[in-house]
Amino acid sequence: MYINEKILVGKSDTKEAYILPKMANRHGIISGASGSGKTITLKVLAESFSDARVPVFLVDVKGDLAGTAFKGVSNSNVESRVENLKLENFEFRKYPVSFWDVYGEYGHPIRTTVGPDILSMMLGLSDAQEGILSIAFKIAEDENFELVDLKDLRSLLTYIGDKRKEYSLNYGNITTQSVGSIQRNILTLQEEGGDFFFGTPDLDIKDFIHYDGNTGNGQINILHASTLFQRPNLYSTFLLWLLTYLYNSMPEVGDLPKPKLVFFIDEAHLLFDNISSTLLKSITQIVKLIRSKGIGLYFISQSPSDIPDEILSQLGNRIQHVLRYYTKNDEKAIKAAANSFRINPKLDTVEEIKNLGTGVALVSFQDEKGMPEMVEKVTILPPQSAMGAIDDDIREELIRSNYLYGKYETAIDSLSAHEKIKAAKDKEAKIEEEERLAKEKAKEEAEAAKQKEKEEKEAEKKRKEEEREAEKQRKEEERKRKEEERIKKEAERAAEKKKKEEEKARKNSVGYKLGKKVVNKTTNKVLDKGINSILKNIFK
Repeated sequence: MYINEKILVGKSDTKEAYILPKMANRHGIISGASGSGKTITLKVLAESFSDARVPVFLVDVKGDLAGTAFKGVSNSNVESRVENLKLENFEFRKYPVSFWDVYGEYGHPIRTTVGPDILSMMLGLSDAQEGILSIAFKIAEDENFELVDLKDLRSLLTYIGDKRKEYSLNYGNITTQSVGSIQRNILTLQEEGGDFFFGTPDLDIKDFIHYDGNTGNGQINILHASTLFQRPNLYSTFLLWLLTYLYNSMPEVGDLPKPKLVFFIDEAHLLFDNISSTLLKSITQIVKLIRSKGIGLYFISQSPSDIPDEILSQLGNRIQHVLRYYTKNDEKAIKAAANSFRINPKLDTVEEIKNLGTGVALVSFQDEKGMPEMVEKVTILPPQSAMGAIDDDIREELIRSNYLYGKYETAIDSLSAHEKIKAAKDKEAKIEEEERLAKEKAKEEAEAAKQKEKEEKEAEKKRKEEEREAEKQRKEEERKRKEEERIKKEAERAAEKKKKEEEKARKNSVGYKLGKKVVNKTTNKVLDKGINSILKNIFK
């Protein structure tokens, strides 16, 4: 309850335990065994901060914090506690709630674009693989490939793997083994639901900081994590990312009268299981510095020993519920928890931690000067809102009526690396196809030219053969003609010779000679008569 500008957490017969709002950003821890009352304590703190006009973000791993949106219901346990604690002005009431869910099923989706740091955490990459991932993001930056979701990253890694020889010259060695390992880890992350987490519109952290328009109460942001919690790797890295994002997004404000936002991290041990020394150093730095940005962090876990000493030392407000003890290790954990408090001579802290009842806790908060108060045993106040889960239809109605509804519900698949790489590959494929077709065409044209040349050569050869054949035939005909002429001439010569021989034979005959003489005489007489006649005519 928020009373006299202080947050009343619990009471005893002689003591009221308050968290001073201006010390609330000194962080805190709520620890205790299962069933010890941690969830009730968390709920009481969240309601009180909301009443103090401080927005709250809390993780609901069991689904039983959703009732915060409704008025509490009176029962004998609550009534007896109110009476025993002599709580004045206690009333049941509802609180302004915004539901969130990484998977977008039981609340507004929470998304972010992919980044090398969070992916390295989520994927559990080796140093060599982290180097390849860094190269991938550098290439994406240089070539304007926006990386939004895992689809973008997978496309980029495939693209880089295909062009690794080209990229290795400018960015360093890229091996197919490392690229393949990262791809396999991404597939595992996708199976855990990573596809829901990476995308747009991405979360605006300022949407956690909101105030109810009617009451002025700080908004209580409840992350539904019953599904997310079953995937410890995704759960832990999501919370680490959220802390980092919160730290990087919020401005420096110094010490305020009260925090701007209080952040409750349930099952906090999952944040630190198998965490690397480098990452632990980074988170420790955030825990140390984020309070100057007006943020209070409260870790909820079974034992303080779940929290690394570097971080535990930064948690100034402490609430310790009962711890069970079965083994020597349990005994050590109880002693360690007891030693984390400022000693109260009136309390045997170790024995108290072993025997605390449900809803009873040892508490120590910081005073006005920031010094830890002595440990006190108190009964935690009852919550004013309802406990337990709510019906899915009612939850859906609350989500739809929330001022944020519609801002994150529809994922936006923008023009990012996947689409650009696909376009680039399509362009390359088109160019390759055009080159292939051009080569085929050139090959066909070359073959056609070769065939044409061959045909022309064959035609020329045939023409020459025909010419040779024609020439041969002409020569043969010429030969035949000449042969015929020769034969004809020979025949003529033979005939002439024969004629001459016959003429000679005839001339040599007696009759020929006598006849020639008579002819000669007759001819001479005719000639004489003719000449005489001519002469007579001339001289008449």
